[in-house]
Amino acid sequence: MEPDVLRPYGMLRIGRRENENVVFTLSGRIDIEHIAELKALIGAEAKDCRIILDLKELTLTGQDGFAFHAQCTPAGIALASCDPYIREWIARHRTER
Repeated sequence: MEPDVLRPYGMLRIGRRENENVVFTLSGRIDIEHIAELKALIGAEAKDCRIILDLKELTLTGQDGFAFHAQCTPAGIALASCDPYIREWIARHRTER
């Protein structure tokens, strides 16, 4: 299924598609300058819809990207196709707090 919206943000591309959920596909590298825009896109969705971030095409993420992903699950945002190293970092980040 092709995304409804595909927006390039520097080295990050954000695709959006909707079925029973809203899925944002992240492609490339997420850096601090992308996080505010991504939060705005997520915040613009209806409050009762389920949001999924598909990370299958995410190649790199910095410390800020990891921190953002760590905030997603507690906020009710699901992470799909998440590389094990990202999940490991998130788990380690939570236990260090």
